[in-house]
Amino acid sequence: MAGPTQQLFLVYGGELIDPMGNAYADPAKLDIRGIFESYEEAYEAWQSASFQAVDNALARYRIVPLF
Repeated sequence: MAGPTQQLFLVYGGELIDPMGNAYADPAKLDIRGIFESYEEAYEAWQSASFQAVDNALARYRIVPLF
């Protein structure tokens, strides 16, 4: 018997090695903003984190669907 499905979203970010690439400079120091139950909540967290890092050209935040 299958239960209700749930989609979760992870928001994380940090400094990249190269602004044209996707490799983080120090993965151990990634800023994990949290896991959210809706894309809208994740988007708000992503937007807030991105805005706080707007002056850092190497900072990148991402929204990743978990399942």
